[in-house]
Amino acid sequence: MNSSEEFETPTYTHLVDSLVSLKLEVVKVFAPEHGFRGTADAGETIKDGKDVKTGLPIISLYGNNKKPKPEQLKGIDIMIFDLQDVGARFYTYISSLHYVMEACAENNIPLIILDRPNPNGHYIDGPILKPEHSSFVGMHPIPVVHGLTMAEYAQMINGEKWLKNGIQCDLQIIGMENYTHNLKYELPVKPSPNLPNTKAINLYPSLCFFEGTNVNAGRGTNKQFQVFGSPFLNKEIFKFSYTPESLEGAKSPKHLGKLCYGEDLSETPCLNRINLDWLINAYNNTANQKDFFNSFFTKLAGGTELQNQIEAGMTSEEIKQSWQEGLEKFKLKRQAYLLYK
Repeated sequence: MNSSEEFETPTYTHLVDSLVSLKLEVVKVFAPEHGFRGTADAGETIKDGKDVKTGLPIISLYGNNKKPKPEQLKGIDIMIFDLQDVGARFYTYISSLHYVMEACAENNIPLIILDRPNPNGHYIDGPILKPEHSSFVGMHPIPVVHGLTMAEYAQMINGEKWLKNGIQCDLQIIGMENYTHNLKYELPVKPSPNLPNTKAINLYPSLCFFEGTNVNAGRGTNKQFQVFGSPFLNKEIFKFSYTPESLEGAKSPKHLGKLCYGEDLSETPCLNRINLDWLINAYNNTANQKDFFNSFFTKLAGGTELQNQIEAGMTSEEIKQSWQEGLEKFKLKRQAYLLYK
């Protein structure tokens, strides 16, 4: 499959459907961002409900209730965690993992993690999050691209005692065979509505920073996280243009119905590091720099330093150099939790 082609309609069976067909007693389903079957918009409130296919009750873990409550865990003997992560700090599935682990630990429920490949597991990069800027799009002092699978990340959460009061979750890991972090892995299904293909997943750690600016990162197009643009960018420099529409997974995209000038990155070679040049170039060539960043950028960056560096005119290489000490310390810490080479 070409990396810029959209994932085909899946013919795979959902884990819950498999468990039900095997006559196992599934009590309820906890749904993260994007919903139980992964079709909701980013940031869209996920409501409690009932799965149409199985009739199982669905408890939302996105919105006001991010952590399973004790009453929601009654009758559960064991929890299974099975989500396809993409290896970026601000992709909220690792935050859901934290809260599920914490709830299971507090209620003495073992947690089985069905591990999956990390499609961005081949590199580690980005600024380390500062604890005072912790949020649901970044809970832990890790870089933007952490190079861990979900099970490895769960081991780090336990080992670093990041759960409340330092408690630890009883983990049972179902690992993978023949996986290494340098394995080129293309997901068979899209992990969320706005990551439609391998190219978008690879570009996501670099382009998601635009979510904290007045630039659209391809939502409302068929090239989500493969293009970026804004009505405020200099059209003499940014020759590519598009108009965001209301689409599934992006009902109200940034700059809906407005002509945006930007860049098409869908043919960009596979990245093995974060690219800051696109962000810096957009900032340097926007109509009003004081309106470029919004408060969400600090949460995505894990601190105020990156915005300050860009506003001060630092180059991408100068900025990246400032990350190196933190990255080296993280890489050493990471070694203790690796399950794969």
